[in-house]
Amino acid sequence: MSEAQETGATPALPRLLTLAQVLVPLAMIAGLLALSIYLWHFGGMAALTAWAAGGQREAQNAMAGTLRALRGGQPGALMALLGICFTYGLFHAAGPGHGKMLIGGYGVSQKVTALRLSGLALVSSLAQSASAVLLVTAGIALLDWSRARMVGLAEDWLAPASYAAIGGVGAWLALRGVRHLWQGMRRRSAAREHEHGHGHHHTHADGSCSCGHRHGPTADEAARVRSLRDAALLIGAVAIRPCTGALFLLILTWRMDILAAGIAGTFAMGLGVASVTIGVALATVFLRAGAFDRSTETGSWDKGPSPLLAMVELLAGALIASAATGLFLHMI
Repeated sequence: MSEAQETGATPALPRLLTLAQVLVPLAMIAGLLALSIYLWHFGGMAALTAWAAGGQREAQNAMAGTLRALRGGQPGALMALLGICFTYGLFHAAGPGHGKMLIGGYGVSQKVTALRLSGLALVSSLAQSASAVLLVTAGIALLDWSRARMVGLAEDWLAPASYAAIGGVGAWLALRGVRHLWQGMRRRSAAREHEHGHGHHHTHADGSCSCGHRHGPTADEAARVRSLRDAALLIGAVAIRPCTGALFLLILTWRMDILAAGIAGTFAMGLGVASVTIGVALATVFLRAGAFDRSTETGSWDKGPSPLLAMVELLAGALIASAATGLFLHMI
């Protein structure tokens, strides 16, 4: 092979590797989106829900026996209860809801670190456990509600409210994607109009001021406010609906006078749910980093989200809103 051929072939390999690093995660994300559409809109979720319900029933049966052993003072019963509750949370998280699609969609559409998104997944799951504890303690101790009334409140009112909130977050993400697309097109149009044919050099003002006081928040401060607002929306949308299994556990342990064990078991359930949602969070963040962060190194709009990221934000938000709306309509 000639020297010219070798020099011509050398740059091609890094380009091919970069292309593969982009296309492989993109294909995986496309597969996940297709799987989500199948699960939520073509009956796939029914089989998954049936499998998860079977696992929950087995865990509940084991839980009942462990509670009797705990009340009788049997050694090791508390640790057994916590393990069973954690397992129940794993099965419970496989069913609809619990923020999996919300956390995953947010991780794909927004540039967020794995640690931060995992923290959001953990806090939202534990906040859902806390809402169950608050509902039961307030319902029994303060309002003297029956079990049926508390479960009815959770299933008939709080569950639809949670799905509506998740759908609202999805719609908000979709609208933000539309806004980013529109802003990007305006920036590109303005950049074309700004290209001058004359040869002299000139400098535009950067908007800074030396008057000694601030005229608004910095970019870092604005991003921090947005991240806090996003976190509050995500956590609130998930936590508003307490887990029915946790309600049963808390009511039963209240009547058995071992409420502390019920509260501990409820948060063990939350950790089980969090294990699934954290897995979703990590998968989406790493896939996004492999695909979109590399793809935006070239061909992006200046000083704004790339067209690809804006479209992904729009599609992820629309998918979240569509799935949550379907669950909401099923509940009412």
